[in-house]
Amino acid sequence: MVKGMAMKQLPGYADLTKRLRFSPEQGRIWRDSERCVLLSQSALTTLRSQLVAQLGLARARRLFWDMGFAEGARCAVEAKELRPDRGFLEAFAVGPQAHALTGFGWTEIETLDSDSASGHFHGSFVVHDSIEAAVHLATDGVSADPVCWLQTGFASGFASSFAGQPIVMREIECQGMGDGACLLHARPEAEWPELDDVEKSVPPLMLANSQADRHEFVPGVSAGYHAVRNMIERAAGTDASLLFLGETGVGKEVFAKMAHRASLRKGAPFVALNCAAIPEGLIEAELFGVAKGAYTGAVASRPGRFELAHGGTLFLDEISMLSPLAQSKVLRVIQEGEFERVGDTRTTRVDVRLLAASNIDLETAMEAGHFRADLFFRLATLPIQVPPLRQRREDIPGLMEHFRAKYAQRHRRKVAGFTTRSINALLMHEYPGNVRELERMVERAVLLVNDGEAIDLRHLFLGSDRACIRVGLALTNDGRVSGAEVGGEKAQSIGHLLGLLRQNGEGLKAVESMIIKAALEAARGNVAQAARDLGLTRRQLASRLEKIGR
Repeated sequence: MVKGMAMKQLPGYADLTKRLRFSPEQGRIWRDSERCVLLSQSALTTLRSQLVAQLGLARARRLFWDMGFAEGARCAVEAKELRPDRGFLEAFAVGPQAHALTGFGWTEIETLDSDSASGHFHGSFVVHDSIEAAVHLATDGVSADPVCWLQTGFASGFASSFAGQPIVMREIECQGMGDGACLLHARPEAEWPELDDVEKSVPPLMLANSQADRHEFVPGVSAGYHAVRNMIERAAGTDASLLFLGETGVGKEVFAKMAHRASLRKGAPFVALNCAAIPEGLIEAELFGVAKGAYTGAVASRPGRFELAHGGTLFLDEISMLSPLAQSKVLRVIQEGEFERVGDTRTTRVDVRLLAASNIDLETAMEAGHFRADLFFRLATLPIQVPPLRQRREDIPGLMEHFRAKYAQRHRRKVAGFTTRSINALLMHEYPGNVRELERMVERAVLLVNDGEAIDLRHLFLGSDRACIRVGLALTNDGRVSGAEVGGEKAQSIGHLLGLLRQNGEGLKAVESMIIKAALEAARGNVAQAARDLGLTRRQLASRLEKIGR
C-alpha cells in the first residue's frame, strides 16, 4: 500500500519526454510513431463551448469522458511497455506523469492501495492547476458539479486498463466548483453505490436487455473499436448491407450482432451462417431451403437461412467461400427479395437485411475471378475494417474481465481476478488468433484456477507459450523478476546455470544475452516471434538486441 507518496519519490520524466519529437520544418510533432498536435487553452475553450452548445451538456460530457477514457487506456498499455521491470507504483505513475506532460495539470498520489488477486483497488489523487477547470471558470464561472471530464475519463481509462478491471475515478472536489484542487477517488465500478451513464465504462450501445446477451458483447475503448462502432451507429437506422473485413478471430460476427441490436430490426431474428463450414454441395440447401422430394431423403420441406431470417438480419460469415452459383442466387435475393427452395419452382419472397464478413481481400478475389464483382459492390455499401487485437491493445483489459465473468458464470467457478504479471503478459501478447485466442485462453484459465484464486501465468500459457516459465523467469506482483514459480527440474537447471555464472564471473546481463540469443535461434532469426516467445514487444526486444550488440 502506498500512502502520502510525494511525486519527487517517483521516477523522473526522462523515459516519457524522450518519446516526444518535434519537426517544425515538417509541421509535425510525434509521440513515438503517433502524430500529435498542440492545442492552446483558447482553442480548447472554443471547442468545449461549441460542443456544449451544439450537443448539450450531457452529450458533450459523454464525448469528452469517452475521449479521455480511450486515451487513458492506451496510456496504460504504454506504461507496461515503458516500465516493465518497475514496481507497481512506479509503473502506475506513468498515468499521472503522462497526463502532466500533456499540460492538463499535475497530480499527487495521496493513497494507492491495490491487490489485483482480490480485485481490491482504492486510490486518492489530487490534481493541481487543471486546465479544464480553468476553461470552465473563464467561460461559465463556478459550477455546481465537477467539470473535468477529460481528466476523469483519462484517469478511469488508465486505472481500468492497468488494473484489468473497470475502475471509476470520480471527482469528489473540483477547482471548477471553487475548490483549491481537484480530488479524485478511485474504486472498482461495482463498489460505487451509484453510477451515471457517463461513468459506466461500457458504452451505451453495448448495454444488454438480459444477462445472456451481455456474453455476446465485445467491450472496447480503442480508436479502432470506436471506428467500427461509429460506422455501425451511422447505419443503425437503415437497411444498408454491411461488409465486415478483418483477420480470423477479430470478432466480426459479434460486431454483426451489435449492428443487428442497434438496427430497426432488433426485435426480429438474427440468423448466422458460416459459409466455410458447409460443404459446397449443401450450401444452397442451407441458404434457400429444400422442397419435399427434392432429393433422396428429403421427406419434408424445410426452410433455409433466408426464410428463417425473414423480417430480421442474415449474417453470412466467410462469404468468399460461396460457389459462383450460390453467389448469383444470393445476389438475386439482395436485388429482388425472392428465391426458390432447392427442388421447388415456387418463388418465396423475403425481407432480410444482409450482413457479410470475410477474412480475405474480396477485391483481390474479385480481380482473380473468384468473387462476383456485382455481388461485391452490393455488399460493400459500407465496408467496415475490424483491426486485429494487437492493434487495439487498450481493449484487452476489458475483454479479459468480460471473458472471466462470462466463463466463471458458465462453468460455475469463483475466480478472483488476474494477478499483475498475468495482466502484463496478456497486454504484451501478440494474439495471432485475435479476440478468439484471448477468449480461449481466459476460459482455459477459469477451468484451471482453483476456486477463489486469481488467474496467473501458469493458467493462461501452456506449452511453448509459457516463455517466462520456460526460461525460469517470472514477475512478482510488483513487477520485479523472481524465480519463485520455478520448481523441480527447472529449479535445478537454474541452479546449475547460476553455478556456471559464478564460476566464470558472469552476471545477469550475460544471462539475458544468452536467453535472447537462444530465443532468436529457436525462432530462426524472426525477431517478432522471438519477442513473443520471451513475452516482450518487438520494440523491447530490439532495444535489448541493440544493447548487446546484435
